[in-house]
Formats: sequence, C-alpha cells, structure tokens
Amino acid sequence: MKKTDRFKVVALIFCLCLVVVAAVSSAKADDWNRKTTVTFSAPVEVPGVGAQTLPAGTYVFRIVDSPSDRHIVQIFNEREDHVFTTILAIPNYRLRATGKTVMTFKERGEGQPEAIRAWFYPGHQWGEEFVYPKARALELAKIVNEPVLATTVELPAPVETLKTAPIIAVKPTGEEVAETEVVEPPPATEVAAAEPAPAPAPAATLAQTASPLSLVALIGLLSLGAWFGLSALAKRNG
Repeated sequence: MKKTDRFKVVALIFCLCLVVVAAVSSAKADDWNRKTTVTFSAPVEVPGVGAQTLPAGTYVFRIVDSPSDRHIVQIFNEREDHVFTTILAIPNYRLRATGKTVMTFKERGEGQPEAIRAWFYPGHQWGEEFVYPKARALELAKIVNEPVLATTVELPAPVETLKTAPIIAVKPTGEEVAETEVVEPPPATEVAAAEPAPAPAPAATLAQTASPLSLVALIGLLSLGAWFGLSALAKRNG
C-alpha cells in the first residue's frame, strides 16, 4: 500500500469517528432539551395570548429550563428562527413510556381546533402538562367539562417570571382547585426511585462525564495506531 493511500485510509477512519462523536453529542443535547419536530395536519390551539392557534404545519418543541421542577417549553417554526409562544408546563406522569412522541389534546366542538394538553418525549414517563392563562383555562374547562391547569400571570411573560408563576386548576364552575386535580402524581415506587442516589465512585464519575473532546483525543490516538499498523503491514508485504 502506498504511503499516500495509507494517509487516506487513516484520514477516512478519523472523519468517520468524528461524525459518530457529533451524532452522540447531538443525541445527548436533544434528550436534555427534548427537542421534538412535530407536524400538525390541522390547526392546534396552544397556550398564549387569548386563544392562540397554530395553523397546520411543522413545528419544533423544546424545553428551555430542564433543571426546573416547572418546565418552560418554547414552540419554534421548522427553521427554529422564530418563537411562536413560550409555555409554562409542569411534569405529568404516565404509567408506561413509549418509543415515540405523544401529544394529547383537549377535545373541542366540531370545526374548532383542538387545544394541546400535554407532550411526552419518547422513552420518558414524565411529560409536560401545559398551563393556560386563567381566563382561557376557564373557557376550556367549560368546553371539556373537566379542570384545566391555569396561571394568573399575563402572557406573554419572560421565562424568569414563568418559573415562579402560581399554578392552579380551574373547574368548569370557576372553582379553583389544586393542580393535582389535573396532573397524575407518580406511584410511591417512582417517588422512592427518584430520591438522590449515593455519590458514584470517582472512576464512574469520570466515565459518565467524559466530554466529546476526550473522545476526539482517544480517536486521534486510535488513528495513529491504525497508521503505524498499516505502515508495518506495508513493510512486511513490500
């Protein structure tokens, strides 16, 4: 094998490994913010100012405040260069996770757009239950004849304001009740499992927090090893 050919092979291996690292990093980022692309075949109402309706089309849902116990969700256009609305949400629980995105809706009258209720990311038992402005939540509660999550904060509102916004549930009668009237609390076994685990051993911590740059360095070493191996093989066959 010629020297130039050996360099080409090593370069190809290195590039392929970099693509894999980039894909893994992207997947981790998507899992953190749960970025999801959704196409609606009909108009859909989402929390916002008044009765905000998204026309049929493709949208991107993404969490912008993942560490918070109350999540903030933003809905973008397909190119992600425009935010349609920023939504206050709280975790809701389902008994069984699925391998695909699940959107649930509040049924409406004939000819009216459905109002989005919750969003579940693939593989997660915890989803995002959307909170509507109080006046609109009362209207929806009367239509669907069940409590709807509400906040008294006027929308649109900054993310920092939404983080601490009070959340209630509004019944069709206008009575305010606890948010647990709408969201499903986890079973006791899930609560126990969610308690902080003991700190892992240093070696495990390093393995879990290894950055893509560390992987790139490892790939570089492997590529050098591949080059030396190919050189030795070429000399033996020469």
